[in-house]
Amino acid sequence: MPENSNRKSEHFVAPFDENFTSAVDVVKLNERRSGLWIDAWRDIRKRWMFYIAAALLLVILAAIFFPTLFTSADPRYCDLALSNAGPAAGHPLGFTKQGCDVYARIIHGASTSVSVGLISTLLVFVLGTMMGAIAGFFGGWVDAVLSRVGDIFFAIPYILAAVIVMGIFKEYRNIWTISLAIGLFAWASSARVLRAEVLRVRPSDYVTASKAQGLGPWKTLWRHVLPNSMAPMIVVSTLSLAASIVAEAVLSFLGVGLPSPEFVSWGNDISAAQSDLRTAPENLIYPSIALSLTVLAFILLGELLRDALDPKARAQR
Repeated sequence: MPENSNRKSEHFVAPFDENFTSAVDVVKLNERRSGLWIDAWRDIRKRWMFYIAAALLLVILAAIFFPTLFTSADPRYCDLALSNAGPAAGHPLGFTKQGCDVYARIIHGASTSVSVGLISTLLVFVLGTMMGAIAGFFGGWVDAVLSRVGDIFFAIPYILAAVIVMGIFKEYRNIWTISLAIGLFAWASSARVLRAEVLRVRPSDYVTASKAQGLGPWKTLWRHVLPNSMAPMIVVSTLSLAASIVAEAVLSFLGVGLPSPEFVSWGNDISAAQSDLRTAPENLIYPSIALSLTVLAFILLGELLRDALDPKARAQR
């Protein structure tokens, strides 16, 4: 009887397959990594405009942090005996009406203009992120209130508002004051962009799963919604930096920006040179070119980021 049971059980024993590992998927270690920012970086490197923008930005950064590499002249030293004098040794762009070195003022003016742009952009980024993210994620009456506040600030031209603020606080005109005057009234457009992106991300499955796991709304917003909504904000911030640099030059040109004797600014130089447009137009042209190239570099970078972070735009190229 036991022999018969052993014979029957032999029919139910599956044969051992020595090659069972062949059915397991093989992980390709040399496969290229993929992701939003990785794909964007690969796309940007293929664009010739990236290298132009990068070269301009490197020159600007070198002028900001290492101005003595370009000139040893004091940008605040002026000699009326050299009024509107032409180029000389060590002074390749000549002198202003006050006898100041044009080249030295352009090099040292980069620090002032870019500093105002960075501080203003940081303020715009923080305020826009807070208002846009909260309005888009929570919705309801919160969205209605914050959106109406944003509409009020959006309707006010921020340069006009900055002119009024700088006129009121004319005794405290410095880099921080002008940066706050620009940033406090320029955040509404970035808040709108982020709100729209949060509204797109909010119905995603991973956000729903986070809520189902008991994660609070603030943690869900911080951990899952914001990281997947920040790409448009990076692009907007880059363009906002260029706009803030222009705004500082406009305010200084109008005489309500940074005080000229204390701060070296491209806007101040352009404003001072307008009276000599016929006799010495180069004194206006040179700082204008420096301002234009700086703004162009940041605009190019913003345009490249916008195209690189858009999968549809990448697919069309």
